[in-house]
This record gives sequence, C-alpha cells and structure tokens, in this order.
Amino acid sequence: MNPILTALQNVFGDPQVVLIVFLSAFFGVFVGSIPGLTATMAVALLVPITYWLDPISALAAVVSVVACAIFAGDIPNTLLRIPGTPASAAYANDAHNLTRQGKSDLVLGTALVCSVVGGILGAIVLMLLGHQLAKVATAFSAVEYFWLYLLGLSCAVVVSSGPKLNGLLALTIGLLISTVGLSAVHSKARFTFGVAELYGGINFIPAMIGLFGVSEVLNSILDSRHSKLDEKRKTRIEDRGSRTSSLLGLGAGMLFRRKGHVLRSASIGSLIGMLPGAGADIAAWVSFAVSKRFSKKPQLYGQESIEGIADATTANNAALAGAWIPALILGIPGDSVTAIVIGVLLMKNITPGPDIFIKQTELVYSIYVIFILANIMLIPVGFAAIKAASRLVRIPKAILLPAILLFCIVGSYSLNASYIDVTVMLVMGVLGFVLERRKVPLAPIVLALILGPMVEERFIQIITGSDGSFTGFFNPQRPLALGLAGVFALVWTSAVVIAIRRQAKSKRKK
Repeated sequence: MNPILTALQNVFGDPQVVLIVFLSAFFGVFVGSIPGLTATMAVALLVPITYWLDPISALAAVVSVVACAIFAGDIPNTLLRIPGTPASAAYANDAHNLTRQGKSDLVLGTALVCSVVGGILGAIVLMLLGHQLAKVATAFSAVEYFWLYLLGLSCAVVVSSGPKLNGLLALTIGLLISTVGLSAVHSKARFTFGVAELYGGINFIPAMIGLFGVSEVLNSILDSRHSKLDEKRKTRIEDRGSRTSSLLGLGAGMLFRRKGHVLRSASIGSLIGMLPGAGADIAAWVSFAVSKRFSKKPQLYGQESIEGIADATTANNAALAGAWIPALILGIPGDSVTAIVIGVLLMKNITPGPDIFIKQTELVYSIYVIFILANIMLIPVGFAAIKAASRLVRIPKAILLPAILLFCIVGSYSLNASYIDVTVMLVMGVLGFVLERRKVPLAPIVLALILGPMVEERFIQIITGSDGSFTGFFNPQRPLALGLAGVFALVWTSAVVIAIRRQAKSKRKK
C-alpha cells in the first residue's frame, strides 16, 4: 500500500489523533505566547503524557505543540515587543513599530497566514525530498557549520536598522557576553566572578526578555513622545481596522501579492532547518536578509517592513519540519525539540537511523501529515489567540507596564528557578535601554548569544585539526565550505559598497 495513503489513514482514521492535535495546538499557543516559556519547555512538559500514548499520538502531540508555539511567539513580539522565540527577534522592531501605528491586525494576520503556509510547504517539500535532502546535511562538517554560523551572524548586522557599525557593535557585545561561563572547548570558567550559576553561561531567554521587554518598559516610562492622546488615537485606529477587515483577509492579501517570495522563504527554511544546530532561528534571519536584498523598499527593514515579517515567519515555520530530518535519519537532533523527540522515539522502541525510511516509512510520512494537520489547526486556534491578545492594546499603561515587568520576572525565573536569571534579565534590560537610546539595534545581541558558543567551538575544532594553521577554513577539498565562505565575503563586501555609495550620495546632496 502507498505509504502516503497509509499515513493519512493513521492520522485521520483515528479520532484520538485529531483530538490530540487540537488540544496540543491550544496548549502550544498558550505556552508560546507567554514570554520566557519556550516551545522546548512545552514539549518537555508533554513527555510524561506521551508515555501513555501510542507512537503516532505521541508524535502528534509534540508536532502540534511546536508548530503552534513558534507562531504564538509572534503575539507578545508584536503587541509588547517581547519575542516569544529567538526567531521572532529578527523582526521585533518591525512588528512593534507597525503596532504603534495601529496595524497589529495586519502584522498578526500576516504572521498567522505565512506561518501556516510556511509550515505546510516545509512539510510537503520534506515529504517529497526529505531522504535526498538528508544527504546534504551529512556533507556538513565543522568547517561548513563555521561559515554557516558566521553567515547567520552577518545577516543580523546587514538587516539591522541604522548604521551598520552600530549593528556590528551590537554583535560584538553579544559575542562578548556569550563567552561567560565554562568554555565549550577548554572547560575553564570565564567572567563568572565566582558565581556558580554562571558556569553554564548567560541563558539567552532571560537575556532576550530583558533586552526587549524591560527596555521597552523603561522606554515607555521615560519617552514623553507617546502621550495619552496618541494612545487613544491609535486605539481608535486599531478598532476601526478590526471592524473593516479580517485578520485572515489581511494575511491572505499579503500572501497573494508575494507568492514567489513566500516560496523562496519556505525553501530557505526547509534547507536550513535540516542542518543540525541551525533551525528556525538562523532560517528567520537569513530569509529576512534575503528578503531585504530583493526588496524595493530595503530602508523599511528593521523599522516597519511587513514584507520582512512575512518572509521571516514563512521561513521559521518551514524550518520546523526540516529539523526532524537529521533526527530521524542520523539520530542527530536538529534542535532542542528534536532532542526530546529522539527520547520519545526510543521510549516507544523506535530507533532513529537510516533504516527508518525503509522499515518504518509509514511512521515518517505520518509525521509530515501531522505537520500539515497541525498547521491547518493553527488557523482557528491562532485566530482566537490573536483576538484575545489584541485586547492588550486597550489596557492603560499604568496597568500594562507593571504587568509586562511581572511577566518578564516570572518568565525568567521559571526557566531554572534561579534568581541569577532574573538578575541577568534586569541587567540586560538596562543595557538594552541604554543601547537603544544610542540607536544600537538589539536583535544582533540575541543571535550572537545563541551562535557565539557554536562559532567558538567550531573555530577551535578547525584550528586543532589543521595543526594551528588557518588553511582548514579554506580547504579546496570542501567546495561547500568555500561556497559558504564566498557568500559570507559577498555579504560584507556588498554591505561596505552600499554604505560607501550612500555616504558619497549624501555628501553630493550637501
């Protein structure tokens, strides 16, 4: 029997599976919309329950939670400028600035529709080409990953608003902060000041909450430009927009106008998602940078680009299914979620490996069918969540700002029940506030915190493997690494050339 038909029967032929997908979707949206509570945490909470479920139902719960939690991170990102996931940080300023203009419906509608379409396209691409694409992942060694991570960091600078030197400064600050803790290579404590809790490094979740959430609270308190009159005017705009147009209509309109861009972003997400350690975070940044490169309005990126939001949300959801490829075929987790998935599979006496596509083909295709079903289920669940959360824009600041600060504290503390995380969150909030006043973007800091340890580890591996020389970075026997290095050089060369041209043009105008 055709494995796809068998997979459809496994999923839709059992009402329990459909019910689990629906309930898990609600749970994923609920957890994902609370700052500090990640998709990984939501999946971890489900693990004890999966023990009592059959393999298909257990995987359905995990897939649905992940697919919906990633989108749900866009809700606080848009309304409060607190990214629910690291991928959301790529377009945090764009989303929140549009909300300040009374366009939160446009942002969230676009994010919802593009997330659904990206997730479905990613699942279809990997359903058709997953086994072949997995061979690309096996070709990646430390050198390829090093250049890929550098490319991701470069995209964070290129797409940041304002002068690129400010973006580079933010990236440098993030890389310096990422060195706190035990070295991944030498196992020596650095910049911990004798605090044992810092041996594990600076957790990027409380850091991200502080950079965006606490700094926004401080900005709102001290920024006199946003008066009560402005808030009332924006609320009226928001109300009028909600009455005259639907969320799905706004998102569908954006999708229809940008069909080719959405397909490109889904392809980028699928390819990057299958690389172990890359995932939705890098996919969102790279797609955002590519979108800016081909946009007719690149000056809006990092400020108020709805096009960038559409492309990034498409890519980060398309990457979710891709992360399962190395987990299923190679037994290598593509991200923290698939690391838990491998544990669930082993608990069900299913061993990941190359034979899984041969001996248990129906299970693999069932996973992709569940991805499609979970994304379809996201439409009504996400719509309800957006409508409920949109009431936040009507809450007076005197009530909203303390509530945001409380969420930031609770979200940071809940990760490890550690006051150090709360302290890190508050310190990063003050740092973010100071940097924003100096027009330094915050998003590159978050990506640097995530990728910094990975870049350092790959760098030491390459240097050690080439006897202390730098020839290992440009090995002619690894053309894929040379290609990524070339793209990295091209990104920075084009950024420098564009900056010089703009400076020369401004001088001529004077």
